[in-house]
Amino acid sequence: MEDKTIGVIGAGSFGTAIANLLAENNKVILFARNQKVVDAININRKHKKQEIHLNVSATNTPKEIADKCQLIFPIVPSSNFKLMLQTFKDYLTPRHILIHGTKGLHVEKELVKDLSLMKEEIYTMSELILKETGVVRVGCLAGPNLATEIAEKKLAAAVVASDYDEVIELGKKALSSNRFMVYGSNDTVGIELAGVLKNYIAIAAGMTSGLGYGDNAKALLVTRGMTEMIYIARSLGYSPEAFLGVAGIGDLMATCNSQLSRNFRVGYFLTQGKNLAEIIKEIGEVAEGVKTLQLIRALNKYGFKAPIANVLYHVIFEGMEIKKGVNYLMNINVEADVDFLSK
Repeated sequence: MEDKTIGVIGAGSFGTAIANLLAENNKVILFARNQKVVDAININRKHKKQEIHLNVSATNTPKEIADKCQLIFPIVPSSNFKLMLQTFKDYLTPRHILIHGTKGLHVEKELVKDLSLMKEEIYTMSELILKETGVVRVGCLAGPNLATEIAEKKLAAAVVASDYDEVIELGKKALSSNRFMVYGSNDTVGIELAGVLKNYIAIAAGMTSGLGYGDNAKALLVTRGMTEMIYIARSLGYSPEAFLGVAGIGDLMATCNSQLSRNFRVGYFLTQGKNLAEIIKEIGEVAEGVKTLQLIRALNKYGFKAPIANVLYHVIFEGMEIKKGVNYLMNINVEADVDFLSK
């Protein structure tokens, strides 16, 4: 690479944690839109309850990151991802390499009840980067990466996926340390889908905890949830292999068992009588699983089996009683345990 300074776009909890992680090996420029955030990072050396590494500096100037960094990690919510790309696109060229860390999907249409979508109308973040900018070399970062634990320097791992081996190697070199292991994959969209679909299963896991159903019930949920995720992926024409590794099973386990997970907390708080608006306000950051449920609903023409997603949709958007939804799921007739391998 021409320049060893690495850019991070997005100063949320995860973006800040990744900037600090990258700073163990590299100089890092962290982009934040708000000047107060930039000052907190550059002057106070603290943001999102995290001490900022000395190798990290902040800016609110897109051109500065584009000029100084060839490798850039965009880490912003999916709802803001297109706007971010439009802000940066005049400064991004084919020389740049973007490895995003956003677990979400983009759709141009408003997500309303009874909306029907073709899969071609839904973009992963890597597909959106290719559509909106002149960048060619694109990748994604996915895995069981709870921001709080990364910030606390606890052991973790992730996958860097890209069609380009060069992108994978640069991502691994930039991120790898004795506390953060990085694997590689050429199945970019599969890895992205695994990171997206687990979000709604984590909402259901939060509900099982909130209702006091115990570890056996959660294990059942996670197992059937993985089966459901694979059914959806296969129905859309994607390989299930990405779901069986760190970005699939690994991420699913972490988000379904941690109260640090935003999606888990959505499900838990719903069982405590709070409504969705109250929960989103309390969490303070986007829980992608809610949007994922709407998108799965809109893809119903593909005929995949998604009973967990269907019940969650009824609970969150149509007022179904949570215990009634759980009883429905417990009475679904399943022919075999590992049925997705034979169909």
